[in-house]
Amino acid sequence: MAPPDTPVRALLFDFDGVLADTEPLHWRAWREIVQPFGIDLDWVTFRDTCIGVTDSAMLHKLCALADKPVTPDELRAHYPQKRKLFHDLVDGRSLIPPDLVELLKSLTQFRLGVVTSSNRAEIESILQKEQLLQVLGAVVYGNDVRHHKPDPEPYLLAMERLGVAACDTIVFEDSAAGMQSAHAAGCHVVQVHDVAQVAAQVRAQVGENFGWQHDSL
Repeated sequence: MAPPDTPVRALLFDFDGVLADTEPLHWRAWREIVQPFGIDLDWVTFRDTCIGVTDSAMLHKLCALADKPVTPDELRAHYPQKRKLFHDLVDGRSLIPPDLVELLKSLTQFRLGVVTSSNRAEIESILQKEQLLQVLGAVVYGNDVRHHKPDPEPYLLAMERLGVAACDTIVFEDSAAGMQSAHAAGCHVVQVHDVAQVAAQVRAQVGENFGWQHDSL
């Protein structure tokens, strides 16, 4: 998708599946949590039904897979254990490609933000470890909003915090719900299929060597 016609001031990124290849780790953690409930959670099912949706929607989908009755609240009670499993899997890993980290740090002429459905407790420490929090003008976590993707609220809040308009903003998203959220907020949206390609996609959008900078940036 070509860059928008108006000067770009802000770049917004989803986290899981865009900045970091964390979705397989979330899957492994959830698979361990739900197995005792008779839920055989394979990767394809998780990828196709659990990514980019609210926690509530995901829990309802997981309950539908159980071979014995289980409620979303029963699964939700194990969320602290899931979070610990996820952190144990993350520990010691470099989840954000180094070239993407360096690129984001160099984009000083743009206002940068992250918009994620994951909670602060899961994501903030990763951003801190990669020394990205200091270059981000806004981070919207799942527990910052009342309405999650595909509702536009997360992206509207991020733009409000950055002080930019939708016509000034490019969003990088991987899930259908995330893209719907960004489109509903009025943003220009770039679909991500592979975390390893995000740096190249960013360069393609802002112009190689950032040669199309504007005074308004």
